[in-house]
Amino acid sequence: MYDVKSMTAEEFIDDQEILDTLKYADENKNNKELIKEIIEKAKDAKGLGHREASVLLACEDEDLNKEIFALAEQIKKDFYGNRIVLFAPLYLSNYCINGCVYCPYHGSNRQIPRVKLTQDQIRAEVIALQDMGHKRLAIEAGEDPVNNPIEYILESIHTIYSIKHKNGAIRRVNVNIAATTVENYRKLHDAGIGTYILFQETYHKESYEKLHPTGPKHDYAYHTEAMDRAMEGGIDDVGLGVLFGLDKYRYEFAGLLMHAEHLEAVHGVGPHTISVPRICPAEGIDNSVFNNAIDDDIFAKLVACIRIAVPYTGMIVSTRESQKSRERVLHLGISQISGGSRTSVGGYTEEERPEDTVQFDISDRRTLDEVIKWLMDMDYVPSFCTACYREGRTGDRFMALCKAKQIQNCCLPNALMTLKEYLVDYASDATREVGEKIIEANIPDVTNEKARAVLRERLEKIEQGERDFRF
Repeated sequence: MYDVKSMTAEEFIDDQEILDTLKYADENKNNKELIKEIIEKAKDAKGLGHREASVLLACEDEDLNKEIFALAEQIKKDFYGNRIVLFAPLYLSNYCINGCVYCPYHGSNRQIPRVKLTQDQIRAEVIALQDMGHKRLAIEAGEDPVNNPIEYILESIHTIYSIKHKNGAIRRVNVNIAATTVENYRKLHDAGIGTYILFQETYHKESYEKLHPTGPKHDYAYHTEAMDRAMEGGIDDVGLGVLFGLDKYRYEFAGLLMHAEHLEAVHGVGPHTISVPRICPAEGIDNSVFNNAIDDDIFAKLVACIRIAVPYTGMIVSTRESQKSRERVLHLGISQISGGSRTSVGGYTEEERPEDTVQFDISDRRTLDEVIKWLMDMDYVPSFCTACYREGRTGDRFMALCKAKQIQNCCLPNALMTLKEYLVDYASDATREVGEKIIEANIPDVTNEKARAVLRERLEKIEQGERDFRF
């Protein structure tokens, strides 16, 4: 029985409710009158329920689909402007006891070496990332209570935050580790993490259990209920995601939105971010067995419909996607991307990209500087801002500002200041030339006269060597 406020996974992600939703969407995919009503409702940017959004995703009318894409683009502008936040993943360890059939880190894989970074190695990796210009990391580790206990993760977070190299500093550490206990989430909160990220992989329980045949991750309910435990442990910024291609994308879409609705209903705060990875090639994994892969057109439609349904959430696309694919979805809803990423353990300190501990193949292999210039050439403002997290604008405080479309009053000047830091400290000459023009072009969009004056003053101080200003 579907119950959005239930704390039981199979009740807030109810299989029959999803099947009924998909049936309703199929019955109405050509119902132009209903689709127009849903689009009109969505224009108030307060979001849509999973059933309404599923109708938009199923819509086959070309003209109405153009309206859906246009609305997604407008909502993205209204909430996030032209800013794109940059981050990088940092893989700490590929030791893992789970049997996930789509991941080369699965415990029975004897073809890859197992590597766990020491704190000195983490220090070297972080310095390499700081020297690129990164300020925000997402740490990744396999599930292994012996090799990767919570104490190791906590020590690693402390190490990362402690490193100040030249003008570099990691100001926000997001954490992507396996589902754990309320006590451990409380420890992560106390360590000062940003967002806790956990991909559901698939919301289809039967598929989930087949894809995770062994290990603690096999427990569908424990995994699906992890965000509730995280919030109980004090973490109020959580990030959802599914791995599109493991099961049917429309089922995953409905489940993803139902999870967001559950968090909002129970905790008053929906997901801080939603990630949209697609299954891609990896060492020792036969991709041909996954026959639910989605093409670029469906991927773009998914991004647009998620943006319309959950307008307040940040949306993330990684270097799994090619430059062409990322370029297509940026204006439809994406607000965060990775740049200069390595998906191997110890990858940032090796001269050549190591392949033996890669979790998945990277499609976009450009440097961070190339990604930043690419964004600016399209008139986006690359941002390394971490101000909300450090000013306590998290959870319901962030959501209240975001839903009122007031967060831009902080975000744009903070983005411009962090971009200025990057240009002065790390950028190539060509990137700096473009970046200075981007900053000047966007200063007038800071509409508060006093804030605009303070921004100009701080930009000059950054040029003179001062760092880490924030609104």
